Amino acid sequence: MDERTPVLIGAGQFTYRGDPASSPSPTALLKIAAERAAQDAGLDPEKLSKIDTLAVVGFTIDAPGGGRLVPHSTNPPATLAKRIGAQPRHAVYSHMGGNSPQQLVNIVSERIAKGETDLALVVGCEFLGSATKRLTKGLGFADWDDAEELPAPERIGDPRPGVTAYEAKHGLGRPINCYPLFENALRARDGRSIPDHQKRLGELFAPFTKVAAQNPEAWFPVERSAEELVEVTDRNRMVGFPYTKYLNAIMEVDQSAGVLVASLKTARELGVAEDKLVYLHGCADASDLWYPLDRQNFHSSPAMRLTGKRALEMAGVSLADIGHIDLYSCFPVAVEVGAEELGLALDDPRGLTVTGGLPYMGGPGNNYAMHSIAVMMQRLRDDPGSYGLVTANGWFLTKQSTGVYSTAPPKGPFDRQDPKIIQAQIDALPHPTVIEEPKGAATIETYTVVHGREGYMMGIVVGRDAEGRRFVANTPTDEATLAGLEAKEAVGRTGTVSRSEDGSRNIFVPD
Repeated sequence: MDERTPVLIGAGQFTYRGDPASSPSPTALLKIAAERAAQDAGLDPEKLSKIDTLAVVGFTIDAPGGGRLVPHSTNPPATLAKRIGAQPRHAVYSHMGGNSPQQLVNIVSERIAKGETDLALVVGCEFLGSATKRLTKGLGFADWDDAEELPAPERIGDPRPGVTAYEAKHGLGRPINCYPLFENALRARDGRSIPDHQKRLGELFAPFTKVAAQNPEAWFPVERSAEELVEVTDRNRMVGFPYTKYLNAIMEVDQSAGVLVASLKTARELGVAEDKLVYLHGCADASDLWYPLDRQNFHSSPAMRLTGKRALEMAGVSLADIGHIDLYSCFPVAVEVGAEELGLALDDPRGLTVTGGLPYMGGPGNNYAMHSIAVMMQRLRDDPGSYGLVTANGWFLTKQSTGVYSTAPPKGPFDRQDPKIIQAQIDALPHPTVIEEPKGAATIETYTVVHGREGYMMGIVVGRDAEGRRFVANTPTDEATLAGLEAKEAVGRTGTVSRSEDGSRNIFVPD
């Protein structure tokens, strides 16, 4: 093999379940994961000082408009570098997106293959669990000593917000509101009844809970039945129809994970054992038509299909050769669409997760896929020569990154395809005209009903007007209207759309 071949040499994870008043700071979480990655590689944590590239996954709290309610470093890579005694030549902080961990591994691996990097740390964390509790209980953050005011870091990734102002105004900016739109569109396309589809959702995610129950780092290590996942109860309320709480990713966790990536030459110079080495055989990155209203439909993902195809081609293997799989699983539809685009059955005997998935292992903001990669590395070490597939998804089935891994040495040089090649194919896809102020007769293309803790809140409708133009609207908030949308299939239902009395939103009134 070429001595510039990139190889993953160590992975570390950490889950904090203790008193929120004593919870680790963001930098402490990152440092723990980094040190565990070094130890996993058989290295003294002091060797972290040798990294020349540091990539930190963006914290959820640093999303545009998030404010700084929680004190933390304004330059997480720089603060972490000081804590581990490193002086990396290249340090980056990612923009928002759950695709970021896999994308960063892909980018770092390319840098290594080109001779630009020898040893890299890719790491991320989430701390909303303890941070939220500290804020609500007035505990303060005096013990967090990483709130440094530093020059802004170099950012990497796509900085665009996930939705337009028009979409956000109608509620699409929250994942718990937006993903149900895809789910209901998928159900309607397949012609399943609402009860039958709810049964399918429970059957899909029950095996995920079983994996989570056996994962020592899982946030909710509890096995649940298919029926328990979808039955509406006081503990499992409806959130965004058709998703109950147990079907939603949980971001309020305290978890970190990171991996060390090196050139084969550096790995051997460090003395990393051969049976620790895991190679990235194939990878790809692309985004679907960016904003939800621009999509061709709400039940597919060309980016998932094309990145999966490219990653397998680069690896020189077929889907049948894959022994271990982790599909991004923020909500059921991400798994359903991902499986369909890759050609996987939902009951594939290989299973669709190695961690337990975001609702059960934990949905640590943008960093879940780092846990996928960490667990996948161990699975592959335990099953030498087998291949593992990891997919990572950002925003609203928008940004996709895919990786194919194995302990087997690659058959050729690492040659990451320019993401612009796939992106050009996707950007050229036809899509509907969007109208912001529709008026008159219209038809529901997809929809959801948003619930709060006290019950119904609002309805969201994506529809087409008489000329086939796509729009988004809310519905009247009376219980009869909202309950009616949940009682029977509303995709295809007709109605009238107009502006709200204050002129701020569209309102769709079903016939």
